[in-house]
Amino acid sequence: MPTKIDVDEGELLRAFEQGQLKSVATKSEVAKFRAVARATGLKDRRVNIRLSSGDLSDIQVKALEEGVPYQTLIASVLHKYVTGRLTERPAASRQAAKTSASKAGR
Repeated sequence: MPTKIDVDEGELLRAFEQGQLKSVATKSEVAKFRAVARATGLKDRRVNIRLSSGDLSDIQVKALEEGVPYQTLIASVLHKYVTGRLTERPAASRQAAKTSASKAGR
């Protein structure tokens, strides 16, 4: 059974099929999106975890900033950790990030 689309989606689909849409993503953004899509497609297990409300809210905000679902962000961070690609920032960088965040919150 085909998926039903609304009028707006139909217009977008027709414009895409006619080559009227152009990507505005940079090469690095496209690479990031491909990596997220690849990671999303390879999932074959489900895990339930408990997080503090504050941590979950922070993750959801970060995911919005990155333009990905928060579950995908969590999976990506975990994957980077277990593959050794997630590295800790030096103390000076962490302090600068905290200072910037506190100034932005004012």
